[in-house]
Amino acid sequence: MIDGIAKKEVRRIIGLMSGTSVDGIDAALIEITGNPYEGKIKLLAFDNNPFPDKIRKKMFDLFHTENATVDKVGYMNFLLGELYAKAACSVAEKAGMSMKEIDCIGSHGQTIYHHPKPVTEEGYSIGYTVQIGEGAVIAQRTKVSCVSDFRVADMAAGGQGAPLVPFTEYILYRRKEETILLQNIGGIGNITVLPKGCSLNEVYAFDTGPGNMIIDGLMSRFTRGVKTMDENGRAAKAGRVVPDLLGELCSHPYFKERPPKSTGREMFGEEYLESLYEKMGSLGISLQDAMATVTEFTAWSIVQSYRKFIMPQNKGDRLYIGGGGSYNAALVERLRKSMEKFGVAVSIQEDMGFSSDAKEAVAFALLADCAIAGRYNSIPSVTGALNPVILGKISLSQGSYV
Repeated sequence: MIDGIAKKEVRRIIGLMSGTSVDGIDAALIEITGNPYEGKIKLLAFDNNPFPDKIRKKMFDLFHTENATVDKVGYMNFLLGELYAKAACSVAEKAGMSMKEIDCIGSHGQTIYHHPKPVTEEGYSIGYTVQIGEGAVIAQRTKVSCVSDFRVADMAAGGQGAPLVPFTEYILYRRKEETILLQNIGGIGNITVLPKGCSLNEVYAFDTGPGNMIIDGLMSRFTRGVKTMDENGRAAKAGRVVPDLLGELCSHPYFKERPPKSTGREMFGEEYLESLYEKMGSLGISLQDAMATVTEFTAWSIVQSYRKFIMPQNKGDRLYIGGGGSYNAALVERLRKSMEKFGVAVSIQEDMGFSSDAKEAVAFALLADCAIAGRYNSIPSVTGALNPVILGKISLSQGSYV
């Protein structure tokens, strides 16, 4: 079955992604022609499926380890499988296709805990991670084989299991004459560096720090859940940066760590947000000034990452911004002003003819295509792994359709 898919010249694959912001499931249906490594793809359809508020709240509860009991994690693992399967069927329908015409599904799943730094006990050095959204459920409901749980193979090889998207960025975005920087701004920000004329093992990438996570979290707290984002950066534009607080935020030890490195809610999640919100309240900081300060913080973390860890080796020619942060005009403006001082032109994904919304879902479709073909789809220089691996666990469909 898998051999049959891998040998097809044209393959239609659905990629599914729900990120750190937990706002919904992105589903992208792409058509891949020829060798998986050549990047000949066409986006056929994209769909976003917001999580119901009740389910979103239950997922946020799981980000607190004291709440993430095995019964709750097990239940949510299967429930998300149902929702991902529904999202896959929805995007196929949007493209005017039946699931019988889909060759494979690649699902990142929802990360509920990520601990890439090894813990040494019992004679073993172990890093670990947990993504939920059961691939077997997706395969059963859609009758299409599903590749899921991508991070663990890299971590088994000593890597951080993140970031994974740089492999697909190398396939799609590399240039012979320009050094390209790709900054994704989801809940967490991450940057990929494609030196001009680079080979795969010359690519490097790392998490720059919080992306939209702090901005969204504080907006929700300030408005008591009425708003969950600073739409188009309007509040940030109306406020002023609080210098002392910004300096405190920028002093976090994560920003001194050298790549490869990755982070997430375990470092900048609910506890961090609640402490920051309480501090802002005690200082009498307004919503607008809070948004201006944390938007500047996100921009600073990206610019500082470039200045400290990238520019000394590879001066960038162009920075392309993707993810939800590309729609925050205040954030993009801050980045553009700062990066242009270093001679780096700043644009968004759409300027390259790609979709900011679909980018990560497309990436997991590509990663799934490689996994089905038995091809390496990781970059050890990015994750810190000892060797390249084939990312993803395959849940086979039963070959029958209802």
